[in-house]
Amino acid sequence: MNWIKRLSIVLAVLVVSGALVYGISTENKNKITREGTKFYFPTQIDFAGEVAPLQVSDVRERLDRELLINANLDATTLLIIKRANRAFPIIEPILAKYGVPDDFKYLAVIESGLVNAVSPAGARGVWQFMPVTAKEKGMEVNDFVDERYHLEKSTEAACKYLLEAKARFGNWTLAAASYNGGMTGVNKQIEMQQVTNYYDLLLNDETSRYVFRILALKEIMKDPAKYGFMVDANDLYHNLPSKVITVDTTINDLASFAKAQGINYKILKIHNPWLRDKKLINVNRKKYEIQIPLSGY
Repeated sequence: MNWIKRLSIVLAVLVVSGALVYGISTENKNKITREGTKFYFPTQIDFAGEVAPLQVSDVRERLDRELLINANLDATTLLIIKRANRAFPIIEPILAKYGVPDDFKYLAVIESGLVNAVSPAGARGVWQFMPVTAKEKGMEVNDFVDERYHLEKSTEAACKYLLEAKARFGNWTLAAASYNGGMTGVNKQIEMQQVTNYYDLLLNDETSRYVFRILALKEIMKDPAKYGFMVDANDLYHNLPSKVITVDTTINDLASFAKAQGINYKILKIHNPWLRDKKLINVNRKKYEIQIPLSGY
């Protein structure tokens, strides 16, 4: 065997060996990463100070399910973490003003992903209000203005609902569940099943998962890196500096109005999504506050 053949054999062995080593190390790395998530299950977790009974097997499994699902919805959960930096500073002080626990900001997260979502049933906005409930809670809903898309006003409406639910059920966990299942629906199950704790109730699949989804997002968003979400501060979404223009008359052309404010129609609608038409009819001279970004748009 000449030296060229010897060299070829040695190189081939080295290439194969390297590939095997690389494959093993990559496999082990992935294995460690995947198995590592098992250690992230919390030893204790609460919603609004009310501790979840993780010693109950089905409770533990239901939380485990939601943690695994949301920790592996990479793009969706990452976007929520980014949006929270913009939405939470608006939501948090309103919750505090009404005496609603801060944990309810995570209810908004699972309702809409912190965007102005539209459900098949017709619920809209970050807090997902149906038209009738929105009007009952003092929001304006018509062809020109829909305050379900107004984050401050819809958060206030959500607080009003949650305070009523807390007064009815006596705890925040059932109040949260009723946001999904309705006060009447949850109360009917409480009376039929003769229990007064969310974790003891057998509910429909959506409401049964509801609080656990809140808990899972709370756990992940409190410490994203622990669940593999490495987010730089520069990657988070921010609220832009803006001024408020108060109007109490009809605006026949919102595009012209936007141009007069130094922005365009698109930017006007992005920052005031509650404006639902190309014009604002205001025969009653109601005062509306319109956000005008100053820069960075």
